[in-house]
Amino acid sequence: MIPQEYIQEVVARNDITDVIGSYVQLRHRGRTHTGLCPFHSEKTPSFVVYPETQSYYCFGCGAGGDVITFIRTMNNLGYVEAVKFLAARAGMPLPDEDDKAGKLRSRILEINKQAARFFYQCLNANNEQASAARAYWRRRGLSDGTIRRFGLGWAPDDFRSTLNWLRERGFNEEELLASGLVKRSEKGNLYNIFRGRVMTPIFDLRGNVIAFGGRVLGDEKPKYINSPETPVYKKSRAMFALNLAKKSPSRRYILCEGYMDVISLHQAGFDTAVAACGTALTGEQVKLLENYADEVVLCYDSDEAGQKATARSLELFSHSPIKVSVLTVTGAKDPDEFIKKFGKNRFEMLLNGTHNALEYKLGKLKDNYDLATDAGRVGYIQDAIRLLTGHITPTEREVYAGRLAQETNVSKASIQSQLDAALRQADRREDRRRQKELLNQGTAAQIKVPYSLGGEKALGIANAEQQLLAAMLKNADFIPLVRSRIQPDKLLLPDMQQACQAVFNCYDRGVTAELATLAPEVTPETLSLLSAILARNHDVAITRQDVEMYLDRIEQSFPKSAQAAQMSPEELEAYIRSLRDKKMKK
Repeated sequence: MIPQEYIQEVVARNDITDVIGSYVQLRHRGRTHTGLCPFHSEKTPSFVVYPETQSYYCFGCGAGGDVITFIRTMNNLGYVEAVKFLAARAGMPLPDEDDKAGKLRSRILEINKQAARFFYQCLNANNEQASAARAYWRRRGLSDGTIRRFGLGWAPDDFRSTLNWLRERGFNEEELLASGLVKRSEKGNLYNIFRGRVMTPIFDLRGNVIAFGGRVLGDEKPKYINSPETPVYKKSRAMFALNLAKKSPSRRYILCEGYMDVISLHQAGFDTAVAACGTALTGEQVKLLENYADEVVLCYDSDEAGQKATARSLELFSHSPIKVSVLTVTGAKDPDEFIKKFGKNRFEMLLNGTHNALEYKLGKLKDNYDLATDAGRVGYIQDAIRLLTGHITPTEREVYAGRLAQETNVSKASIQSQLDAALRQADRREDRRRQKELLNQGTAAQIKVPYSLGGEKALGIANAEQQLLAAMLKNADFIPLVRSRIQPDKLLLPDMQQACQAVFNCYDRGVTAELATLAPEVTPETLSLLSAILARNHDVAITRQDVEMYLDRIEQSFPKSAQAAQMSPEELEAYIRSLRDKKMKK
């Protein structure tokens, strides 16, 4: 374990506002900072950073924690790795630690690094296989500089060369299997996954090799093989070439379908080209792009699969602050082929003439109908109006309603009347959605496990427990008072039992009880709840009289706690819902 004193020093040297500010654009508001949450798509800021408690909380999705939690979530790191990340940021020597998972991740990263070197060396070897691999990259139009920049390589067409190379460098069987580069046969022998393929390494944002993609030289199946998910690679969170694109001053990114398209675009000078790792773009990847891009141009293949990918991606970006446009590649199946046929200048002209997302969607809808028929015009108008009631500006709605009238030869007044009716219906649906959300907001919504103490009393005791934790975290002088009156196992809420015990443990060690020092002893869910409690109390002065009142209320629940223990989880959930509903009706 890393000493708590070391963790405190890491946190002290990494102010949470500065760290989060390097990922999220924050606005200073009084004693807090606000911005768009990096963990879910939103257009209205609900993410708040609290410098006084060195914590953050999102009132939209409930994400919360300290600076270590933030780095863990943003970079998909383990706890120890996040501490090391922040230590390096602050120029601190790395701690001595005994973290098996962290050590395995480090070993896998080293395996990938060595494998990438091996594949690159194999590509440049003096033999027939290497010559054929180099000829493949040449046919794809890649220069030596591009091959070096992307670390492209060749995996020899045999079962053991990569395996032997890695074994010679001291990696054991467990590490090799965990890396995803090696598998075990039915007979128990280890063998290489990648054989007879040109290799493309995938890097994370810090320049570590986290995975590989391999392609055969011909058209035999399977044409492509990619690394499986490992402790260092989660394909839904990774973007190919983002480690290079993030260095560009441009905030307009080009989102491609395949690695080869990205590599060709970079070689042609379009240095913000990236691609999703995996078969389709994910919401996590959209959130990742929001940290670097103001605009994204969807640049997928012109075939049916590419058009379906465009539609899926537009939906994912619909709730993102990123401006989205769609590039239609004409005269070629993909950007790579287009540049080879027509050159980078023509591609740049194509890029600058992209359609915005709304135009693209309307165009695809129009293609589904024969506007020469009455039924076709009616169907197109109905679908288009549903689209125009979405998240667009009134100006856009006005412009495209006029265009819809021209395309269908229907009066704009009639189109506007239908659109107004659809907007009113959409507003009613949104009101119902908001009312439903309200049932899950506020203090009552944070009570995960209710107890049969009768009516509002359950909510009052649960709130008292949460406020008691807030008091101890805001003022350590209250800890001896609380400890003299109650023990953690006397609290009714399991997450508060866990948090209270962690606070007492910190006090016994002489360590300040704060989110950073509590994190190793509580679950991520409990840490997030503590962040919410601190957020709710960031400008509230909790006095000794308040603490004594909370203690009195909690002590009154002791005789009835046995009743709660006899309730099933289903009964408890039903009970809390009834309390919330009752509270909302008042």
